[in-house]
Amino acid sequence: MLKKIIKHLPIICLLMMVSTVNAEQASIDQLKSFLASTSSLTAGFKQVTLDENSQPSEISEGEFYLSRPGKFRWSYKKPFIQEIISSAGKVWFYDADLEQVTIKKMDDSLGSTPALLLSGEIELEENFILEQQGVDKDMSWIKLSPKNEDSGFKYILIGLDNGVLGGMELSDNFGQLTRIYFSKVKINPQLEKSVFEFTVPEGVDVFEN
Repeated sequence: MLKKIIKHLPIICLLMMVSTVNAEQASIDQLKSFLASTSSLTAGFKQVTLDENSQPSEISEGEFYLSRPGKFRWSYKKPFIQEIISSAGKVWFYDADLEQVTIKKMDDSLGSTPALLLSGEIELEENFILEQQGVDKDMSWIKLSPKNEDSGFKYILIGLDNGVLGGMELSDNFGQLTRIYFSKVKINPQLEKSVFEFTVPEGVDVFEN
């Protein structure tokens, strides 16, 4: 019996390798399919920033809106009101507490960040090395490592829940780790143009690069 097992061991190992490769490719294909089939999206989100001891240092909540190509809006509701809005090649950063708006060109402010990845303004495999990371918290995770060393971050993790965006994790070059969990995700809803328009509130300081 042992001789038979040893005899067939190379075949068994090969089949296991093929099965692993197929599983990895399936998750990567799911990510590609999600990005290709999603023209708009809405979701609630919870953002957790971790310190060097992996302890939560800041927790934010809000709503996320996406319209491809190039439009998105992060509306932070708790603990502070903030807006990050992308449209027409520019990004508006509004901080209600500071009474300040900063306007930047999209390429200057975002590089190859997750927001730009989701917005459809960047080619996936031209800019990232894709690796399957297994299943955690009922989500299949794919690691995206930037090919550009000047991107400003180490990696992005994308979590898919049954093929739909469920979470993201970003590790930047300063050692900060940010996790985002999405809820109530709606794929391809009709969104008004006004969602991605921003009017500067009266009395707010404006800085434009």
